[in-house]
Amino acid sequence: MFPLGSASLPGSVLTLHVFEPRYRALVRDCLAAAEPEFGVVMIERGREVGGGDVRSGVGAVARMLRVSETDDGPYAVIAGVGRRIRVREWLPDNPYPYADVDDWPDDATLAVDEQRLQTVVTRVRRAASVALQLGDPVADPDMALSADATVATFQLGGLAPLADLDRQRLLCASGPGERLALLEEMLDTVDDVLAFRLQD
Repeated sequence: MFPLGSASLPGSVLTLHVFEPRYRALVRDCLAAAEPEFGVVMIERGREVGGGDVRSGVGAVARMLRVSETDDGPYAVIAGVGRRIRVREWLPDNPYPYADVDDWPDDATLAVDEQRLQTVVTRVRRAASVALQLGDPVADPDMALSADATVATFQLGGLAPLADLDRQRLLCASGPGERLALLEEMLDTVDDVLAFRLQD
């Protein structure tokens, strides 16, 4: 497991600079495994270094796509974030964090209304464009979205200019329909904040 200070949503790409010895060991162990995967969860409070952190019980599996070792030892890792997981129990570090986890697929009965999805897509792209205009670090507002509603709603959560705690709430939604409803609520606040910032 690799606890992070940010929320990682399925369908996103994770870039890591791995310098701490125990996480360099995690990278080596993953590269030696048949499936170079590891779990990622958000640190909700505190800092992972030194202990005392509070980690989310919901995360995702990241699969290493490219790994390179720098001259001074750290690894540069690019990983694709895939399926959701729930942490059943945190296990003792050895030397990096371990957890007993279960896959947590979306509830397939919580369907998405296509027209509603397209309305949210338009709102997210507009908000991302304004945030980009204001100099915020956001993804390309015109990025292609998956035809799969489950993946698309996660991608929209990554594209929208949201705080990490809001992204974590989206990660914890039961299915794409609930995630879309949450996004609509969040966008109301996002639109108000962006409009206020544009007045300056």
